[in-house]
Amino acid sequence: MSRIGKKQIEIPNGVEVKVENGVISVKGPKGLLNQELHPVVSLEINGNVANVKVQDENNKSQRSLWGLFASLVINMITGVTEGFSKKLEINGVGFKANATGKKLILNVGFSHPVEYDAPEGIEIKTEGNAITISGIDKQAVGEVAAQIRKIKKPEPYKGKGIKYADEVIRKKAGKAAGKE
Repeated sequence: MSRIGKKQIEIPNGVEVKVENGVISVKGPKGLLNQELHPVVSLEINGNVANVKVQDENNKSQRSLWGLFASLVINMITGVTEGFSKKLEINGVGFKANATGKKLILNVGFSHPVEYDAPEGIEIKTEGNAITISGIDKQAVGEVAAQIRKIKKPEPYKGKGIKYADEVIRKKAGKAAGKE
């Protein structure tokens, strides 16, 4: 039995969950999210409680889909009520970021500034050497954060680059000088 899948999902006030033609729609104060259902997974809604069901609870692949879709529905409900955000930090002399509208402009040691266009539904803010990425779709927020980090990964000798705020960079020692 899937431990996550068999839990009941509470639907808060102001959130509307619908299933039509194999697509889950979650509408809340922050927006609307859709997720296509797998053919062996179903979602039952009773008042303010939702339950995820699978055709065969003893089949291993269906049990994994059971927990996956329960987590996806929980994340969709959290996204339309609270939203998700990730923080990135820029470390390095002269490294800076500037967000203007849907565009992020990074000066991270290249000969030219790097421009990153945010996809629809993602908001990027900068404050000092911190970049905050926020939105209602957890997967999209994580993907944008990973793409921005990939522009200039932190290097292990001085720690210069773009890293997650809670990421710890293990620094290496440089070459030993004067070893005989």
